[in-house]
Amino acid sequence: MSDKPPAAPSAAESPQDRPVGPVRVRAVAAEAGERVDRFLARRLTALSRARLQALIAAGLVLRDGDPVRDPAEPVRAGVTYAVSVPAPRPARPVGQAIPLAILHEDRDLIVIDKPAGLVVHPAPGNEDGTLVNALIAHCGPELAVGGEHRPGIVHRLDKDTSGVMVAAKSERAMAGLVAEFAGRTADRAYLALVWGALSPAAGEIEGPIGRDPRDRKRMAIRPHGGGRDALTRYRTLRIWAGGAVSLLECRLATGRTHQIRVHLASRGHPLVGDPVYLRRVPAASRLLPAAVRGRLLDFPRQALHATRLGFVHPRTGATLAFETPPPADMAALLAMLDEAASL
Repeated sequence: MSDKPPAAPSAAESPQDRPVGPVRVRAVAAEAGERVDRFLARRLTALSRARLQALIAAGLVLRDGDPVRDPAEPVRAGVTYAVSVPAPRPARPVGQAIPLAILHEDRDLIVIDKPAGLVVHPAPGNEDGTLVNALIAHCGPELAVGGEHRPGIVHRLDKDTSGVMVAAKSERAMAGLVAEFAGRTADRAYLALVWGALSPAAGEIEGPIGRDPRDRKRMAIRPHGGGRDALTRYRTLRIWAGGAVSLLECRLATGRTHQIRVHLASRGHPLVGDPVYLRRVPAASRLLPAAVRGRLLDFPRQALHATRLGFVHPRTGATLAFETPPPADMAALLAMLDEAASL
């Protein structure tokens, strides 16, 4: 077999014309050692390196059937890479009639209690059925501020994190709210159910957060570069079973992706149910009765709820604050722990 790389696919073969994919490319010896994103961009000329990096982060690039995790990984000769490209999205998300739990609404902004399981804005793998689609349907033409694919979105909650969010309906509100979040003056408190008991019971966790170089779908503490400063303040509200499980109130001084989840996991206290940062059965779980332990270990999402959001209204100057209790699934865990403690 020749070591000369095959010609790039023709326009008729381009992944843009085959949105379901995958488009397969086999590496030859002359290409071994090259960065995989650069290799694929050269071979699949319809895709930029930035686009390929996004596809890798979304798990849409496979190496002999296994997801490529790092766009910088070296190419191996003889390996077949498969690239799947989602169908093009509409220029702007469309409205969808998705129920919203509205806590407050005026001409400038809307505050909602986001349920767990609702994605905030369209992205690869979640093209619709998002909070943005629901807001467009509810607000109509008023929701025309911010980014084209994220109209009204000022801040995010992870898909499986529930709780209070605010969205902007006017340019004035968008500018004012973004400034509050960037200036760290917004009051944000979360309830987090974690394994073990933190020591001290109240304090701060500080550490720069960036993309995990070994797994692009995870974030990690990056003390030697590659991360952005992050600070989480916490206090313990309740401890069960001699330190098996704790309920914390966490307040964000910064707003990094997965910040609370990463910071607590870095201290050895991952959130109950966290599918990304809870990698093994916690030793603290042995302190619990078998039935209780099983319920906690089987909880299908991170037990994290944005319970409070306070900010200054960008038009009126009034201080607004909204609080919601944990949703039914998380409340049931807390009630179960209380019941077990009373026996």
